[in-house]
Amino acid sequence: MQLDPFHLAFQVRNIAEARAFYGDLLGCSEGRSAETWVDFNFFGHQVVCHLNPEMGPTGKIASHANPVDGHGVPVPHFGVVLTMDRWKSLAEKLQAKEIQFVIEPYLRFEGKPGEQATMFFLDPSGNALEFKAFRDIETQLFAT
Repeated sequence: MQLDPFHLAFQVRNIAEARAFYGDLLGCSEGRSAETWVDFNFFGHQVVCHLNPEMGPTGKIASHANPVDGHGVPVPHFGVVLTMDRWKSLAEKLQAKEIQFVIEPYLRFEGKPGEQATMFFLDPSGNALEFKAFRDIETQLFAT
């Protein structure tokens, strides 16, 4: 499956926090930057954290949650689909770092088309992220 990289720009309350979270914790390499923004290679995609000093010390929180498989999925959110091994490794790393999950790592839609491992957590500014994985990305990613 050939995928073109996406570009996503979003607000953060603090650039240093964003560097620590996306760079150090998630392992995203840094690209271009200025005093008020920084690019990251987010698993092959370009995300840009733009400083919004009006966010204040608590940042923002997801504005809505939709019920999916018995959980309240934060909306908006973004993330990436990983291989199952990479997903498990990241979940273990985040658990070891005692990251607070919005939705703990688990298997969603178990036994159904589109069965997937998923987890949700917030960055320091309150942006919701979802990381998911399928046993076979090619056949399951868009399964109905």
